[in-house]
Amino acid sequence: MGELRWSAAAEAAAEIAAAWGPGEPGGGVAVFDARELRAEACGGVDSLAGGNAFSGDTVVRYASVTKHVFAALALSQGGIGLDDRLGQLLPSLRGDLATVTAGRALDMTGGLPDLGETLSLLGVPQGAAVSREESLEVLYRLTGLNFPSGHEISYSNTGYRLLDAALLPRGTAFADLVRDRIAGPLGIGFRVPETWLDPIRGLAPGYWKEAGGAWQLATSGRHLSASGCLTGSLRDLVRWQQAVLADRGPGQGLLARLGATRTLADGTPTGYGLGLAWSRLGARRLIGHGGSLLGYKTYFLLDPEQGVGAAVVSNREDTVSHGTALKLMAALLGEDLPRPGTPIPDGLYVAEQGPGWLELKDGVASVLGTGETLYPGEDGWSVSLSAHFPMRLRWTGEAVEGEIGHAARRFRPIAPDGVLDRVQGEWRCPDFHAAFTIAGERLEMGGPVRSSAPLLPLGGGRLLAEGREGAWPQRIGLAFDGDTARLALNRSRVLRFQRR
Repeated sequence: MGELRWSAAAEAAAEIAAAWGPGEPGGGVAVFDARELRAEACGGVDSLAGGNAFSGDTVVRYASVTKHVFAALALSQGGIGLDDRLGQLLPSLRGDLATVTAGRALDMTGGLPDLGETLSLLGVPQGAAVSREESLEVLYRLTGLNFPSGHEISYSNTGYRLLDAALLPRGTAFADLVRDRIAGPLGIGFRVPETWLDPIRGLAPGYWKEAGGAWQLATSGRHLSASGCLTGSLRDLVRWQQAVLADRGPGQGLLARLGATRTLADGTPTGYGLGLAWSRLGARRLIGHGGSLLGYKTYFLLDPEQGVGAAVVSNREDTVSHGTALKLMAALLGEDLPRPGTPIPDGLYVAEQGPGWLELKDGVASVLGTGETLYPGEDGWSVSLSAHFPMRLRWTGEAVEGEIGHAARRFRPIAPDGVLDRVQGEWRCPDFHAAFTIAGERLEMGGPVRSSAPLLPLGGGRLLAEGREGAWPQRIGLAFDGDTARLALNRSRVLRFQRR
């Protein structure tokens, strides 16, 4: 085991917190071992209205950090087995969704379309109120998967949402399990709100802003499921992770169960477990997870062999939580941070078929709107460091080829064609009473108040809509085949519309 550099980690923490200035939203960071909180630093304020300093006790939304907590409780206390099929647990599910196992729903290899991105493609704004029942009804109408279950890995929140719903008929609620099995025994403030408007004592508002603009309050009307509903403070998160590292109490056996190797159908290991992701920092093997909800960013990383970890929470959209946690662990473990870079030329590329597209820009590879930084790999390859969105790509001189999500991919430079002239007018998705319109060089969606996005021809009957939904870009791929149009974002690739 290597030497632990607690002083260096404390200095890194102070430097990070200092960047969150007074009068702005902020955050907190910590480094710890299984027994002690060794260093903590906070900056900024918990609310622009109140102006109180952000502290280790400030409550935030953990977002997808929730996932490993839910997986642990659902499998140990909820009576759900990894081989249970979703259709057995939720008889209203149809088609291929019903055949996905709970294990693949949790380990991101199930191919389940993400509800959030599906709603966006159907023209439902982020701020529109969507209840638990309405969310499930949308999923019950879907029949197809993004890809055959077990054939690649791609992040989706839907598996966690569906298994959360499957607990209820058994008389078990995620909120009760968290209270009785984790928060109560550890004396921590984990809470499980169902909606953005549920009152949570001490919860800091989240904030976002456009470049050069003023800070705005973050909000969402969508139901918060066990894919990302948990709230708590920095110190709550640290105390929970200390139990995990110490392998005691509610954390006993968690890393062994949730961090166990998961594979694709062909036996390829993925690096993503059940709500936990493995990564490397130099010679060290780390495990952790991040979370992102509008206005909130979180991350934790653990080195199980050394028994140490780092945690990050923030109530501002621009926090780079993974990079921050990695910086803390690099300082603590004495490892160098990886240096990004790729020889693949910047530009926009399109898949051989379908709505898929790839953009290389400033070292970041974006696929259907989801981006990862690339790093030099072996033998001229460029790789991402993400377990749930792995990439291994290279430039052949004519195309970008390799693997994304462990599935073979090939993209060629775009060659704009005359597709816009052929696809003007209204396109409808009768199953969801949804529609979009191609009007000139723009995509229009919605009701009386419509969103509008410019369209860029990619070639081969494909378009890219360069839209935006609040703080987040929304870059939709469209592929036309006669009177059928496919709309796709990275996490939802199943919707088809018909020409009116």
